[in-house]
Amino acid sequence: MDTEKCKVLLTSIETGSFTAAADKMGYTPSGISRSIAALEEETGFSLLRRSRSGVVPTAECQRILPILQELLRWEECYRQTAGEILGVETGEIAVGTAYHIYYPQLCGWITEFSKSYPGISVGIVEGTSSELSRLLEQGRLHFCIISKREGNLRWVPLKKDQLVAGVPKGHSIVKRGSVPLSLFETEPFIQIFPGLETDNSRLFQDKGIRPHIRYATSDDEAAFAMVEAGLGVTVVNAIQVGDWSGNMEILPLDPPEWVEIGIAMPTEEMISPAAKRFAAFAIKHFSKKE
Repeated sequence: MDTEKCKVLLTSIETGSFTAAADKMGYTPSGISRSIAALEEETGFSLLRRSRSGVVPTAECQRILPILQELLRWEECYRQTAGEILGVETGEIAVGTAYHIYYPQLCGWITEFSKSYPGISVGIVEGTSSELSRLLEQGRLHFCIISKREGNLRWVPLKKDQLVAGVPKGHSIVKRGSVPLSLFETEPFIQIFPGLETDNSRLFQDKGIRPHIRYATSDDEAAFAMVEAGLGVTVVNAIQVGDWSGNMEILPLDPPEWVEIGIAMPTEEMISPAAKRFAAFAIKHFSKKE
């Protein structure tokens, strides 16, 4: 099987269109289309459903996607290992974090790492902890800082982080000093990352809470501004609040709720040589900092 065609397929699914896939891979849209057609002829069934809004995988394609992802992961591992044998450090790795506070640190690591390993390219991926964890298991991500998730991953704990409530200044709950989870079932709730699994959604599901969702946003600071405007209340990781100095009260939940933040990586037998080098480099530097 031509692995380049597999990359074309996965990129088309990831970007949602032939045009976007062509831009990302340096092809023409017609070249992407021909590659997909050739792969469909080889497999014997349709792989993508095409519409004006883009492309999505067929049910048959969904069944073989894990196999194709694994095939590409081993191809990259083979290429990197062959380079090591020849004394040439090469490869592509993707790193990310669910918490913007770690971006300066990650960029600093990448800068220093690139000086020692100029043949290894590093890309940064953003997303929620659940999204990044899923990308790790699919072999599309190689190192990230997230809150702990289930799965077959190597885990290095870094810190405990508290889930906190953001409420408008002057709200009656401020005098209480903490926010019971039941409040979110009655107060207008500002949802962050709607439709995605987050620490918040996992908390509510675990406790059987159905928040009274009135507003939604995919940006923490937008949620904070909405709270300040008196539109409602929200729940956020304390690490995301940082030194926000706006007109919003930050209160602990009642009972207190915590998540563990750490470094997630593929298991030893699944990690590529380049990713293994970056992981060792990052963990060493993080330990020095701590």
